[in-house]
Amino acid sequence: MDKKIRVLVAKVGLDGHDRGAKIVASHLRDQGMEVIYTGLRHTPEMIIETAIQEDVDVIGISILSGAHLSLFPEIINLMKNNDIFDDILLIGGGIIPEEDSKILKEQGVGEIFGPGTPLNEISKYIKNWYANKIKVYQ
Repeated sequence: MDKKIRVLVAKVGLDGHDRGAKIVASHLRDQGMEVIYTGLRHTPEMIIETAIQEDVDVIGISILSGAHLSLFPEIINLMKNNDIFDDILLIGGGIIPEEDSKILKEQGVGEIFGPGTPLNEISKYIKNWYANKIKVYQ
């Protein structure tokens, strides 16, 4: 039996809007992934701790607060400090301008999904990344 892709969906910072994160989490579950949803107002440290404890393959950060250029680099640094950066895909979603998305991708975020992104696009991206990861380890 194939291992299920484990995805942590997290809301970081003071952003209190989680409808989109819940919709994405539900879709990923429907696609056969195992999803851990953190709920609201988590710190980057809490997210990384949960990711390690839950042995996830993917961290999906939903952010609408505008603090993405400070919070994502903090998460990336914590991932590197905990030696999980090369093993876990970091993706994001929310209100992130295109120019900021480019900066975040250069720093190591796999993909940024904005409002209105078809849900299948998100799950397909994760499944393709995971399939390539498995090939590397075989």
